[in-house]
Amino acid sequence: MTARPTITDPADRDGDEAAGRHLTTLEGWRQFTADPPPPPRLLSRRRYDALGDLERTLYDEARLDHHARLRVVATSTVRHAVTCGRRLVLLNRHAVSARRGLILSGPAGTGKTIAITQLGRAHELLDRARHPGRGERIPVVYITVPPAATPRMLAAEFARFLGLPVTRSANITDITEAVVGVCTDTRTGLVLVDELHNISLTSRSGAEVADTLKYFSERIPATFVYAGIDIERSNLLSGTRGAQIAGRFTLLPTSPFPYGEEWTALVATFEQHLLLHDHRPGTLAVLDRHLHHRTGGMIGALSHQIRGAAIDAILTGTEEITKSGLDAIPLDHAAQTSASTPPSGRRR
Repeated sequence: MTARPTITDPADRDGDEAAGRHLTTLEGWRQFTADPPPPPRLLSRRRYDALGDLERTLYDEARLDHHARLRVVATSTVRHAVTCGRRLVLLNRHAVSARRGLILSGPAGTGKTIAITQLGRAHELLDRARHPGRGERIPVVYITVPPAATPRMLAAEFARFLGLPVTRSANITDITEAVVGVCTDTRTGLVLVDELHNISLTSRSGAEVADTLKYFSERIPATFVYAGIDIERSNLLSGTRGAQIAGRFTLLPTSPFPYGEEWTALVATFEQHLLLHDHRPGTLAVLDRHLHHRTGGMIGALSHQIRGAAIDAILTGTEEITKSGLDAIPLDHAAQTSASTPPSGRRR
């Protein structure tokens, strides 16, 4: 008896396990940098209708998981961040002190985290290619600044990524020295720090957190890249401490995409990834201006809206994305409030 062909890839069935991994742990980061599982094959409508209940459930679950995954689109922001980051890594390669860094700053939902994590992924893959079989290397560290952070909390975030135990009796000096030692030994070359806006220099603890981050950047021979909301409007670049940051870091602003050629290309790219049986190619291209108005040009909101509509299309059995289906997806408040008045001459 010959085995029947499987419809889902085994990697798709590991979705629940992968969802529990976080970028702020070494295991989660390595999972993120690994090649994603291939998308399931889109069956013909005739073969889909012929599936049994169990086979159809497994097939639909694979497609749901495919649409739930965040599809990374190589936007101009991502490309610019990767280019600037790679340049800084090379310039800092032989620097003993005063290494230069990069800050991505802009409104929420404009792709800052996507950009710095894609920079990190590119650096990680390049390091693996140059040093094959060297699994002990940790070329990239990714952390987020906790709300109301203290210096010890920040140091603990570094330790957590590296898998270092942090006991209650360990003081900040113990944690810091352990982190610096591991990063140096494992040849960390890029440190990504997200949610930088959680640091406020107006409080004593915030100033101490900024000093701790500066200390790490001086002790760890790596390029530091920060991302946060509207950093240039905060107090992080003012005063003596802010002047030190401003003097060493290049600020790369992110913003909503204007309606134009790149936006149209982004919509088309998302549409190419759809796995729906009755969706008519080009439907989203016709609605690109409407999508821009509704999302305010926010790449995060665009991704959420299209992927959400695709999931609804599978769950309801409609198997296509329509304007009403897109409008049924609730968006975040930032996207809704940034949307302009309805444009004239909208294509239908």
